[in-house]
Amino acid sequence: MIDAVQRDPAASYERAAAALPADDVTVAVLSAQLGRPARGRPAVAHRCGHGLPTVARVDPRLEDGTPFPTTFWLACPLLRSAVGRMEADHEMVRLNERLAEDDGLRAEYATGADRYVAFRDALGAPDPPLDGAPTAGGMPTRVKCLHVHLAHHLATGDNPVGAHVADALLPMACPAPCVDTASAGAVAPGGAS
Repeated sequence: MIDAVQRDPAASYERAAAALPADDVTVAVLSAQLGRPARGRPAVAHRCGHGLPTVARVDPRLEDGTPFPTTFWLACPLLRSAVGRMEADHEMVRLNERLAEDDGLRAEYATGADRYVAFRDALGAPDPPLDGAPTAGGMPTRVKCLHVHLAHHLATGDNPVGAHVADALLPMACPAPCVDTASAGAVAPGGAS
């Protein structure tokens, strides 16, 4: 077992922007990880120690013009499960309380949201606000989805809420690759689900 998921000290918006669109094998791997077809011309913005996608960068609009709800998508099944447990344990409630009380965190969160919007808008046509918010995951006023914040942080090194989630979960041990890349889509025995 290795600590497969770790922060990447080189993570940045520039590096996330430079990620090339995924080839067919990588799209198949992402689809297997997600349990559904990967959409939005994904590019890998962060990889685990097994070399598999952890975070996908997704275009702001799907091929048919539909706005995509986030720019960074958490692909790792093991991480998604762990973040889901944090959400079930009411971590979003606690983080929203901290945002309400901590002026510094609130300012850092809002500034990160501005950088996120600028990055997303540079990728393509700006999205209209979804659910009344100009960004993903409730930014800049609330915390709505820890998955989005962790993905944003892993891909760019930005996002204080994502950093909080990373502090709680990383490094994350993984027994085996979650996808067998040789067959591009077959789940490996003992892999995360």
